[in-house]
Amino acid sequence: MKHEEKRIINHTPQNLYNLVSDVKKYPEFLPWCLGARVKNLHQNEFDADLIIGFKIYKEVYSSHILLDPNNYKIIVNYKDGPFEHMYNYWLFKKNSTGCEIEFMVEFKFKSIFLQTVMESLFSEAVKKMVKAFENRANYLYNSTKSTQL
Repeated sequence: MKHEEKRIINHTPQNLYNLVSDVKKYPEFLPWCLGARVKNLHQNEFDADLIIGFKIYKEVYSSHILLDPNNYKIIVNYKDGPFEHMYNYWLFKKNSTGCEIEFMVEFKFKSIFLQTVMESLFSEAVKKMVKAFENRANYLYNSTKSTQL
């Protein structure tokens, strides 16, 4: 499954880059994120474990995150967990009205059951997660354009 999204929001690329790269705070605002642990922190890369849960389902997945602060790009490479593969990135570009966000995620679950269930929910789930980041940016950076889900 693959989802790509572009949108323009009224925040700076630097602020949005900082928000998305601060993985430890994901449980404070990201739907279904129950916990986050950052480890092996180096200058522009680190490993992260996220605990994702929904009703009776709970899973931990690990990824290696590469930060490119000069280009405001964040690349997430899957390491371990419920996926056969998973890759995503965020790119933040200056725009005359704020920042153009480019987001892409592609993954396949190891479990045929989870893959089948997620196919029907995938697009809405990803949109909800991207919207959660936008709402968090509005909250942190005092935008008047905050909208609720």
